[in-house]
Amino acid sequence: MTTSQSIRLGYTRVSTSAQDEALQLNALDDAKVLRRNRYSDHGVSGTKTSRPGLDAMLADAYAEREAGHEVTIVVYRLDRLGRSSLHIAQLLADLTDRGINIESVSDGLNSATPMGRAMLQMASILAELERNLIAERTVAGLAAAKAQGRTGGRPKVTDSAKARKAQTLRDAGESIPEIASTLGVSIATVYRITKAPAAK
Repeated sequence: MTTSQSIRLGYTRVSTSAQDEALQLNALDDAKVLRRNRYSDHGVSGTKTSRPGLDAMLADAYAEREAGHEVTIVVYRLDRLGRSSLHIAQLLADLTDRGINIESVSDGLNSATPMGRAMLQMASILAELERNLIAERTVAGLAAAKAQGRTGGRPKVTDSAKARKAQTLRDAGESIPEIASTLGVSIATVYRITKAPAAK
């Protein structure tokens, strides 16, 4: 029979290569996270969808949990984990659902405690609220645009006076680059909205 183990995994992230992660590493030292169980991303912004260090840690955390081990992820601050408050809350909810604990040293959060679990539930509620607000704003914006006759996508230059001007210039013998420069549009756009002048 496999003996259950308690495994602590640590994660650090610095947004630029010039930043110092010493504070985060010291926090992992204090939290008794073994060096071989640490993952990091250097020079990687929190806005990046994929971060190799975080992805590797999560994969190992899921594997260890499926093997029946107790897993705790330790970070200096929760903002090291995600791209936004919504993303962080979604990640925390997923980890909690999988039975993985989260410990944030600076935030004083430990999901293994009743207070920590309550804080995570609150974060989940706020994330759901933010999702609903985003959805409502999107629907309202689309409705307002439709009421004003806009249906999304880029404006159709072909229906404007600019398109007629482009055709006039081309008929007069102006070069495509000159027309694009005059009208402030791309060369590709000029080709798209004009026809070659008729042969004389």
